[in-house]
Amino acid sequence: MIHQGPIAKPAPLLRAVARALLRAVVTGTAEPPPPAPRRRQVRVPWPRGRRGATVDLVRLGDAALAFVAFAGGVAYMEGPAAAARWPHDEAYLVILSAAFSLPLVLRDRWPLAAWRCALLALPAGAAVVGEFLSPPYPPGAAIACLLVAYSVAVRSDGAVAAGVWLVSCLAAVAVDTGAAVPAVTGITVAVLFGHNVRARRLATGKLAEEERRAEDALAARAALAERARIARELHDVVAHHMSVIAIHAEAVPLRAGGDAGLLAQGLAEIRALSLKTLAEMRQVVGVLRGAEGADTAPQPGLHRLDELVATASRAGVSLRVSGSGELGDLPGTVGLTAYRIVQESLSNAMRHGSGSDVTAELVRDGDELRIRVANSLPADPGATPGGLPGKRPGHGLAGMRERVGMLGGTFRAGRVGAEFVVTATLPIGEDAE
Repeated sequence: MIHQGPIAKPAPLLRAVARALLRAVVTGTAEPPPPAPRRRQVRVPWPRGRRGATVDLVRLGDAALAFVAFAGGVAYMEGPAAAARWPHDEAYLVILSAAFSLPLVLRDRWPLAAWRCALLALPAGAAVVGEFLSPPYPPGAAIACLLVAYSVAVRSDGAVAAGVWLVSCLAAVAVDTGAAVPAVTGITVAVLFGHNVRARRLATGKLAEEERRAEDALAARAALAERARIARELHDVVAHHMSVIAIHAEAVPLRAGGDAGLLAQGLAEIRALSLKTLAEMRQVVGVLRGAEGADTAPQPGLHRLDELVATASRAGVSLRVSGSGELGDLPGTVGLTAYRIVQESLSNAMRHGSGSDVTAELVRDGDELRIRVANSLPADPGATPGGLPGKRPGHGLAGMRERVGMLGGTFRAGRVGAEFVVTATLPIGEDAE
């Protein structure tokens, strides 16, 4: 007894071939033509000052080639046909030549439609003139078929291109078996070359897209870095001066003790600090925006530490600064970072420390600058030092850490016994003199 299994389903390869043939002959569509580059376009002026027309050189070349194929087809069929006593009216020559050359005009805009026209025209024309001519089509018609097959492969996916190749090869064998080998070879070369061009274009497009995404990512990172820099600069200016102003505003009435003169002097100091703050903010914003006419005064450095000492003294805070080594010839970025660390540490001491004692020590040792700023902590952890409302953590420590990190240094901040200590090590580099 012979066991009969279930009927085998069509092989996936056969289904794929059937879909490729169906898409090539009936349902498939080609991609729209890409925008023509400027080098493919030429402006044709009109007389009498009228607006000229823009002509695509590729389509103009296709039209010229179609005309040559048309004229060559008429001449090709007219000579042998006359000798063989062409039985049809000469209008057939014109119609057949036009049908053979028409796909060349259509191939750039509608490549699949052009190939389908060639697929119909070549066998139909060969059936009419096959008994008079060998091969039964003009050379221009063969060139047109190769060009439209190439255009389809460039503008269609691999399945459609494979279907076009298979149908074209079968049609070439059916039309003229004697020229089947060169015809199949030419069609194969045209389709493979077109597919290779398409693959290269797709790879180039993907590469360009990846480059564009990389540029967008770099631009986004640069924007984030710029936002962080702006926030850091404004915080260093505003936080310090606002802390000093707030302490002044609280201390002035207590220090005046009802004396109008001392009160007026204290308010004048607050006004001077406010104007200084506004001036520094305008300078920072102007430099960051790159505005014309912006104040380009040099950025603060260690030479302005005396101002910090004086400002802290007026606010009732004792700031003692000590230094060793050559501190006057530091690079601008190192000097600015050191100044900002001392300034922000002083601001934090006013807001969160006991508000009475701050020491800053700067030591240059070879190619590095060591900074240590310490302030005493309040005895009552729940108290609000300096009379400033709210002990919510700010961005001062993060800003200092970012500044030090950009220079490749090290930064630490934390409680050491009854003090809060900020330490930083900044590499000076070879550019310091």
